[in-house]
Amino acid sequence: MLAEIITIGDEILIGQIVDTNSAWIAQQLNQIGVKVKQISSISDNKEHILKALKEAEERASLILITGGLGPTKDDITKHTLCEYFNTKLVFNQEVYNNLEKIFSLRGKTVSETNRHQAEVPANCIPIENKLGTAAGMWFERNGKVFISMPGVPYEMKGMMENVLLDKIKSHFTTPTIIHRTILTQGIGESYLADMISEWEEALPSNMKLAYLPSLSMVRLRISASGENEKALEDEVSKQAASLQSIIKEYIFGFETDTLEGVIGNLLLEKKQSLATAESCTGGYIAHLITKVAGCSEYYKGSVIAYSNEIKTMELNVSTADLQQYGAVSREVVEQMAKGVKEKFKTDYAIATSGIAGPTGGSIEKPIGTVWIAIATPTGIVSEKYLFGDNRLGTIQRAALTALHLLQKEIKKT
Repeated sequence: MLAEIITIGDEILIGQIVDTNSAWIAQQLNQIGVKVKQISSISDNKEHILKALKEAEERASLILITGGLGPTKDDITKHTLCEYFNTKLVFNQEVYNNLEKIFSLRGKTVSETNRHQAEVPANCIPIENKLGTAAGMWFERNGKVFISMPGVPYEMKGMMENVLLDKIKSHFTTPTIIHRTILTQGIGESYLADMISEWEEALPSNMKLAYLPSLSMVRLRISASGENEKALEDEVSKQAASLQSIIKEYIFGFETDTLEGVIGNLLLEKKQSLATAESCTGGYIAHLITKVAGCSEYYKGSVIAYSNEIKTMELNVSTADLQQYGAVSREVVEQMAKGVKEKFKTDYAIATSGIAGPTGGSIEKPIGTVWIAIATPTGIVSEKYLFGDNRLGTIQRAALTALHLLQKEIKKT
């Protein structure tokens, strides 16, 4: 069972807006066993739309279209669909009743321009839009289904969730698809692949593994398809447990977890607290931590000790050690972690000091060198890393690595 998604709008092609609709639709379809074969973005042009529809019909059984359903002259999707399905627009009273209801809630009456929103192709099934004025449209031809929806994200999502997903499931026979996602940090994609190659090669034929790398993280997604949902769940759980036993030290979470969220839950559970002292990361770790709602329960604050003067004044870093070892050193970063932990009276503290670049590196300390220290209730641990010569990349990698290092220390207690 294959589907295609077509988004219509010049605003997408010129980069004025980002097409978030396609990603969301694809996720929803995947959950009901529908595989997306292709996603296309095209302009508000009749010939382009007709060509895209014809090509999609040759490849897929379900074609979903978003955009171009507004009341203005630049919205041509309805007229083009009429040409494609050899029909004409007709006034639909149910759609008009919904229009009146929407405008009434806004304290307005339906204008002549908006009245045209109640005109839909004669051979479509109108889909109610409870959140806007543009009705959706369901067409069937030669065993294929075409669905046209508004481009406004919240209107499209409401239509999919309230009506279309159930309607698609009842119309098509689809397999069960199950995903399990394991989140890793601190190991590259190729190293990870080597480590789990035997496990991956032994996967059942109906199961596959996808590597989804991003900055300093790799998501591993196990996918399985079949008819028996319970059997699939059991097999995926079995394979996921086997995989976890191989790469346990690199796993920080599952599915939609974030490092900052996982750490927050750990600290809340243990009733412990955290502070940060940042040099090269410039407050980025604090930014990640404070993205989590409720972090004030465990996060006390930060010192952005970018200069050596602040390191000594605010964190009690030894001037002699700064001169002898330099700011980017084990000695200094450990004192930073100890200093901020004592300053804020917390259970844990993170400290970073490094050379983000693009200048400042040396043979002994190349650009991308970062020291990270974690002060714990029982001592201090520190590690040196080389994150490359991209400034923003170094900052982000250092922050995520520091959080993962903290997670490991919290789990030890």
